[in-house]
Formats: sequence, C-alpha cells, structure tokens
Amino acid sequence: MPYVRRVPYLEHDDLTSRIGAYDLHKHLVALELCGGESFSAWKGCLDDLVARGFRAPVLAIIDGNAGLRRAVGLVWSRAAVQRCCVHKLRNLTRKAPKHALAEIRDDFHRIVYAANAETASTAYAAFERTWIKSCPGVVASLREGGDELLTFFAFPKAQWKTLRTTNTIERLHEEFRRRVKTQGSLPSEDAALILLFSLVASGQIKLRRIDGWRKIAAVLSKHTAVAA
Repeated sequence: MPYVRRVPYLEHDDLTSRIGAYDLHKHLVALELCGGESFSAWKGCLDDLVARGFRAPVLAIIDGNAGLRRAVGLVWSRAAVQRCCVHKLRNLTRKAPKHALAEIRDDFHRIVYAANAETASTAYAAFERTWIKSCPGVVASLREGGDELLTFFAFPKAQWKTLRTTNTIERLHEEFRRRVKTQGSLPSEDAALILLFSLVASGQIKLRRIDGWRKIAAVLSKHTAVAA
C-alpha cells in the first residue's frame, strides 16, 4: 500500500472493503475479514489505516452503523460525514405503512435531490410537518440521520450524485457476487478475500473516477486553507 498523501473522500458500506478517492480516481484502500461491525472493530480498522499513512479524509460516506460513526468521530474528528441517502430511505420505508410508501419516498427525494442546501432544508422541515403525527417512527428515523444526510450540499454540485450514497461499495460487492454465484461456495474466508482483491487488482472489477472529479483539486485546496 503506497503512502497516501491526501484522500478527499472515504466511502463505506461494510467491513469487507473501504474505498478512498484520491488522484482523481477511486481506490480500494483496505480489505479485511472481521467478525462484526462493533465500535472496537471499526476503530481497529481506522487505526490501521492511520498507521499505514492514511491521513484524515475530507469526507467519510457511511451507512447508519453506530459503531462506525463513533469510530470516525474519534479517529477523524475533523472529517465531514455524509450518511448514505439510499440506506436512510430503506430505513424510512421499513417504518412506514404500505399506503404511505410512495408519498414518503417522494418527500424524501425532494430533500436529497433538492437544487441546493436551502431548498433541501425547507423540504426536510416539510417532511417533518407532514409525517410527524401519522408516522412518528419515520420522522424519528429521518431525524436520526439529521444534517449528515445533507453534508454533500457543501461540495461541488457535479459531485453530489457520488457523495450522497455508498453506491460505489454496493457496486463493488455486486460485481463480486456476480462472479462467484456460479461457484456454489469458496474453500475458505481467506479465499474470498484473495479473490475479491485479485478481481480489483487485475482490473476485472473497475472503479471509475467519481462524478465531478475535475473539482477534487478545488475541494482539497479549500480544505487545506480551512485547516491552516
């Protein structure tokens, strides 16, 4: 693993892999087997990245795992956090009555697909007013994500599609599952790990540049100026 001077974005879906974006491309920066997603497991993972020269990212894109969120806050306290909007929508729909699913989905989309942060905040408030009485569990779940559902609005608009979800990791896992589904089973957990790494390292699974990659230099310059 080469020394990473700057890593503007880090994306997570689960313990299988972590994706970092630097030098305008996405890169697989860690791959390991773990028995669960506890705080201690995640902190150990992030501590290992730091020990290998991985500097704190500008943005960490994560799902709703509480252990990961706590670990990110402790190890990379200055990193911005974006909660995956796809995962949050799934959580909302699980708590919603069937007859309200379409409306709740549309109202959530008005938040995360808003033209700007101000419009998103207005849509967020409207969502709360609309559903607080009939679906309090849905509103409580939305509030659990809070402002971290809207972090991506602080970045260049060209990057919003990439930054608001953990879809990069999802696609990586889908490609892996597609390639192994005909095998029935693998001989060991280590074999699965080696196979996934080999598919990425050989280029059989490709990680394309993030949307709005031309804006990465500007994001880094702004972040450096703020840090200074």
